[in-house]
Amino acid sequence: METRSLGRAGLVATPMGLGLAALGRPGYINLKHDQDLKHDYSVEAMQAQAHSVLDAAWQAGIRYFDVARSYGRAEEFLVSWLTRREIAPQDVTVGSKWGYTYIANWRVDAPVHEVKDLSLAVLRRQRAESDTNLNGYLKLYQIHSASLESGILEDGAVLRELAGYRQAGLAIGLTLSGPRQAETLEQAIKIQLAGQPVFDCVQATWNLLETAAGEALQAAHQAGLGVIVKEALANGRLTPKNDDPAFAQRRALLEAAAQELHASLDALCLAAVLAQPWADVVLSGAATHEQLASNVAAFKISWKPAIDEQLASLGESPQAYWAERSALPWI
Repeated sequence: METRSLGRAGLVATPMGLGLAALGRPGYINLKHDQDLKHDYSVEAMQAQAHSVLDAAWQAGIRYFDVARSYGRAEEFLVSWLTRREIAPQDVTVGSKWGYTYIANWRVDAPVHEVKDLSLAVLRRQRAESDTNLNGYLKLYQIHSASLESGILEDGAVLRELAGYRQAGLAIGLTLSGPRQAETLEQAIKIQLAGQPVFDCVQATWNLLETAAGEALQAAHQAGLGVIVKEALANGRLTPKNDDPAFAQRRALLEAAAQELHASLDALCLAAVLAQPWADVVLSGAATHEQLASNVAAFKISWKPAIDEQLASLGESPQAYWAERSALPWI
């Protein structure tokens, strides 16, 4: 897999990365996540599964890895794998996030799995935790789900802290979610301190169901930010796991396009992201090595503009998309 420069920070990344949201904690909102883990939630079993998927990713050429403080033990699982495989920090790029705290205590049935707090105190605490866990591998630190409503982009103390990290050599980014991704990104692009931009990268949701942030991501790319795309498979809604009868007509459209391109549904949808000229990295959220292998097959697809026309009707309004995402159960 080729490597490329990720935004003005000059980080080295591959066009596909691996996100560990579904591998670092027992409960997650991906469809049928419990089946992916075979209902075995012991720390030992989950670490073994994470290492298996990481091995498959490495063999496929993936060199960008995405974790977060709220992803349970994802940071620890990743660094234990990197250490066991004797992979040096200069050979990978690791991005993590701060702002959510994992509180489920390794329970799938926890009433609340994570809490959001974008305060300066949490930033400092979680940065120290990430530094300890990742032990020299951390290269990109991101606000987890920045939003206009949170006020984080107007918090001078937090922005100055992040700018200090950036000046010391750590790339800084923000991740986005919700129906106002584009507006949030437009504001973030403009932020500067002492004549220097604060953000080097943005990570946002874009997929065949939710394309609203596309123009803003293009503008961010042109402004020099690295663009990382998450949830390209809409938490499993754009895979064969989605057997919802209400989605059947749209699934038929996807299957017809996949058949035309001799591809699986997941590879088709990941190829749609890879076809965007502004997308530097698309994250695989694979929870098994079989899923990872299927995801990587996206690189074999020669995207056709006609496919865009065939699939245009799949799109949902941002409000509808994010309402459905919010309703997905933690399993």
